[in-house]
Amino acid sequence: MAVSATDPGRDPAGTAGIDELLKRVRSGYVRIEAEQAYEAARSGDAVLVDIRYAALRERDGLIPGALVVERNELEWRLDPRGSHRLPEATSHDARVVVVCDEGYASSLAAESLHRLGLYRATDLVGGFQAWRVAGLPVVPAPE
Repeated sequence: MAVSATDPGRDPAGTAGIDELLKRVRSGYVRIEAEQAYEAARSGDAVLVDIRYAALRERDGLIPGALVVERNELEWRLDPRGSHRLPEATSHDARVVVVCDEGYASSLAAESLHRLGLYRATDLVGGFQAWRVAGLPVVPAPE
């Protein structure tokens, strides 16, 4: 019996599972801890970008001063050459710290920003949950 391309037991050559993919992606840049991200944002050296979806922001609150950019819009909003960029997306030299809920999706997002030339992009180890556990500022989401 032939194995089809849609067979869940098939491992196409050259592919990686998500754990291997995260390992590869994260080896391409230095991730940042919550306290470091806080200091970098406070000093103006970095912009924090919260990619969590609305329900998580409503449930857990927001990091004061962080840009909220849903994950599906991230590349369009942060590409300095893009027609839909945010005013803060002015340079490929910008230090961007991507924040998701637990620090997984943000790693893939940071790697995507690297592909756009944002070579200083990184992500927050442990995501928003690590920020909150560290006792860093959080404000309720507007209703």
